[in-house]
Amino acid sequence: MKFVTSLILFVALTGGFFIFCNLLIPVVPGSLKSIDFTVQKGEGAKDIISNLRQESLVRSNIVSRAFIISFGMSKKLQAGQYLFSPSMSTWSIIHKIATGDIATKKITIIEGWDLKEIGRYLEGQGICTEAEFTGFSAENFSSEFSFLKDSPNTANLEGYMFPDTYEFLPGTSAEDIIRLILDNFDKKLTPELRNEISRQKKSISQVITMASIIEKEVKKMGDKKIVSGILWERIDIGMPLQVDSTITYITNKNSTFVSYDDLAVDSPYNTYKNHGLPPGPISNPGIESITAAIYPTMTDYLYFLSKPFGETIFSRTFAEHSSAQATYLR
Repeated sequence: MKFVTSLILFVALTGGFFIFCNLLIPVVPGSLKSIDFTVQKGEGAKDIISNLRQESLVRSNIVSRAFIISFGMSKKLQAGQYLFSPSMSTWSIIHKIATGDIATKKITIIEGWDLKEIGRYLEGQGICTEAEFTGFSAENFSSEFSFLKDSPNTANLEGYMFPDTYEFLPGTSAEDIIRLILDNFDKKLTPELRNEISRQKKSISQVITMASIIEKEVKKMGDKKIVSGILWERIDIGMPLQVDSTITYITNKNSTFVSYDDLAVDSPYNTYKNHGLPPGPISNPGIESITAAIYPTMTDYLYFLSKPFGETIFSRTFAEHSSAQATYLR
């Protein structure tokens, strides 16, 4: 009798240990490998577990299926694309499928990137091609987003791809990614900001164009507001903006150095040859630059330059500005 009791206890313990190993110990603990796994619509527990086993993500078909059935999860398994690793336990993998915790793509748009830079980034992430991303115009979305209505229909979406982190499902089209970003811009440009823009008798397009220049020219919020005041003042007194960032936007050079040949380029974006704002934004500004464009700090400065490590030097006269250039840039 003692032998039978001991045998039953042994079987129970070893069976429990076997189940514990299969459900809670990963196939490859500490693995850094990631595996895209798709659960097709209509697939049941048997097919799903079999496919997981083929990918070496679970240890045992029998234990895994028994676990699903025992806990009433058979009808909860959801189709979709998941991201798993051999370092995950069978329990956590099945739990993800039962709760529909599908894999998402995450991207981060950096303040000051232009459309082409964002397009190249998305292409590098395998999300869409640069051409697909940059191929849309304001006209494609102006019926959905009122802030685009004062932009020319032929204008691209430069300036409105709000810098932020975005998450979406794999396979999302370039058009829907753009729609997601524009929706975020719509939320960030609050009614208070829009009312102030309207009170100043400016258009959203003008403000975002100014903000895109500020984003490329200076980094600190206090400096941004002062530069905003300088640039709006230059427009008011009929002085060309004369900002290098609009030149590098034309030449598409990675360097901040602007040559005399660059300054002679015939383009409406050349703010050395033309008065007023360029035809549209030159980058995608963050909320600080947008706020600075709306709420400038007015001073008696009329010139500025950025030192190599980001500090901004302000001058009242061209003579002061020339002296600062000789001191800090040459």
